[in-house]
Amino acid sequence: MKRFRNILVAVLLGTATIVSAQTREFAIAIHGGAGTIENPEKNPERARLYYAALDSALVIGYDLLAVGVEGPQVVMAVVNYLEDNPLFNAGKGATCTFDGTFELDAAIMEGKDLTAGAVAGVKTVKNPINAAYAVKTNTEHVMLSGPGADDFAAGQGLEIVENSYFISPRTMEWVEKLKLESKKNGTVGCVVLDFYGNLTAGTSTGGMFKKKWGRIGNAPVIGAGTYADNETCAISCTGHGEYFIRHAVAFNVSARMKYLNEPLPVASDYIINTILNINTILNADAGNGGLIAVDKEGTIALPFNSTGMYRGYLYKEKEIGAVVKEVGIGPEMVTW
Repeated sequence: MKRFRNILVAVLLGTATIVSAQTREFAIAIHGGAGTIENPEKNPERARLYYAALDSALVIGYDLLAVGVEGPQVVMAVVNYLEDNPLFNAGKGATCTFDGTFELDAAIMEGKDLTAGAVAGVKTVKNPINAAYAVKTNTEHVMLSGPGADDFAAGQGLEIVENSYFISPRTMEWVEKLKLESKKNGTVGCVVLDFYGNLTAGTSTGGMFKKKWGRIGNAPVIGAGTYADNETCAISCTGHGEYFIRHAVAFNVSARMKYLNEPLPVASDYIINTILNINTILNADAGNGGLIAVDKEGTIALPFNSTGMYRGYLYKEKEIGAVVKEVGIGPEMVTW
């Protein structure tokens, strides 16, 4: 595995990792879901698999950003990798509904013009983030849902699969162990500052275990789970979607930056660890989750209020050309 030289110390603010602001040539952050996550020390082999997967996703992003590929294509490539990896609750690793089927959501947004696309409740699209991009690019709409979204994706020539494709050994493990209740809120996401100074955010998820009635979480909702604005930041969220929707989490971070002139680390930490934590007074699981974000200067923030979040970041310094990369599961970040 290719290694990068770590030249900058990450500053920890609670459970928020903050990379001090400097001008970056490009930057990328990823997540693979937040929630109740086992201490890596208790299962080092499983932790190794996650660290390796997060590292691979960052390398995919680096290789594309380094040759000048634009943000949307980078985001889709990275999210495609995570969607195809059954370790994560998206694509192949998606969790199942109450009826035992799979309904997937995704969204993508560009900060340079605020264009966005999303799909919700798709059942046959192998990589939902690609369908979201097609909605953004090839329609006048922002979100398509259900059978119509599946039909649209097929008409766009995207790869279509049987719903049973999304079954994985891990899915069946969840079904057997969590038949009564599940706290699985995982999602995958990627945010990018590309070589041209543009911000892009993308999010993809299999949703909440045993969801009913076509439930849709925050991931495909622009402003709740996904948002990008070149004036502020790009954000992808993961967690208890109902609360992220109620608090318009992704947009509110951007708004605090724009209207209160708060730096990204301050704005994102306040929303995750103050606003969302208010909900935990009555329900420990309410507001549980986190986000990844990058601003127009390449500053990265990854706050979460849960026991852990699968996450990683990478950036390249513009002037000296050095590359910094770290990944994490629990509170600590490591060079991998």
